[in-house]
Amino acid sequence: MDNFYDVIVVGTGVAGLYTCIKLSKDKKVLLLTKDEVLNCDSYLAQGGICTLLDEADYKPYFEDTMRAGRYENDMIAVDDMIRQSKEIISDLIGKGVDFDKNADGSLNYTREGGHSTFRILHHQDVTGKEITSKLYDRVKELENVTIKEFALVMDIIKQDKICCGVIVKENQKDPKPVYARDVVFATGGLGGLFLNSTNFGHITGDSFAIAIRNGVELKNINYIQIHPTVLFSKAKGRRFLISESVRGEGAKLLNKNGERFVNELLPRDIVAGAILQQMKKDNTEHVWLDFSDISKDEILHHFPNIYNKCLEEGFDVTKQPIPVVPAQHYLMGGIRADICGVTSLKHLYAVGETANNGVHGANRLASNSLLESLTFAKNCARVINYDSWSVDIKQVDIDLAKYADVEKWQSENKKLVLEEIKKNDEVFYDKWCNIKG
Repeated sequence: MDNFYDVIVVGTGVAGLYTCIKLSKDKKVLLLTKDEVLNCDSYLAQGGICTLLDEADYKPYFEDTMRAGRYENDMIAVDDMIRQSKEIISDLIGKGVDFDKNADGSLNYTREGGHSTFRILHHQDVTGKEITSKLYDRVKELENVTIKEFALVMDIIKQDKICCGVIVKENQKDPKPVYARDVVFATGGLGGLFLNSTNFGHITGDSFAIAIRNGVELKNINYIQIHPTVLFSKAKGRRFLISESVRGEGAKLLNKNGERFVNELLPRDIVAGAILQQMKKDNTEHVWLDFSDISKDEILHHFPNIYNKCLEEGFDVTKQPIPVVPAQHYLMGGIRADICGVTSLKHLYAVGETANNGVHGANRLASNSLLESLTFAKNCARVINYDSWSVDIKQVDIDLAKYADVEKWQSENKKLVLEEIKKNDEVFYDKWCNIKG
């Protein structure tokens, strides 16, 4: 690994990959990931990606996003995301992404909770996998991008109040400094801190701890979305998400007596809260999700991954309800950033789930996450491309000894983030944070 780059991008979800694709080809780019490239939460996204249908859909889409976010959304960010959506979808299709189509060849749209109409594009029930893998294929074609897996970013490097690199521990090697004119954090969320989460376990909010350590502003780190429906299990590990689009297509939530108890198409936080309340009322560990209003052909065509996973767990969704429970899913808060990823520290950017640019407000509308990541990653790359910063980066004296005990450093990181969540919202912490410790 060389010591000097134009741009270091940390994270290989759609935000990190799209940033690399949109950066000028004359920039020397280092793309780092803590695990394997495709072990990212973008890859796991099932439901789909939103898009503006036409100009008549602008106000409804805007209102749906604002309502889900409890009107705490940044309206400029919401407008930018919606306005760029059709262009981004066209770009994805041009890069090989295969969205599901109707018999006549037109794009097929689905609907999820909080949406007033069908405006979500999908690839069966593995949309994230389709988009992430195709973007990764395009990144691998870029001669200016070097990809490093199993490279843990432990800290940033600062010089004259400017971010100028990162401290990286690659595989079994000692931590070392790597310098760059710009650093982009696209590290995802913090699901690895929770007992029940749809996230990969290694996604533990490292960038937020780094921000806390270095005085980089966070915003609403306690705005954490609980997904209403994951497949209930007593086993340890990541929970399997049952896409919201299942409910959009007609699946119903039932209590222990087989009775419906909530409107399944309400925003996620409301549905999750209703499930939690019903579980307490019934004194059960889960509720039931019934697919009987969806045809078997539709299940096999639209939700084959969910069908097969449930079958592996002993449930045939075409014949019986499945047990579901809420789990941590997504972070709306994060490193404070604008719609171009600019943070409070010069030349440090944050995009995707890592950033809080205000687009989601207090609660994310279903299937806005992939679109948000792509929109503001594109904006971020554009800013970096036009940045005329020409100051030479000089090596900084760094005490690398403090990074020697990696396990201790990461343990301290987790405590920093958890304490920040609790400080911001103790009620949420006590209600939902079944923490590993």
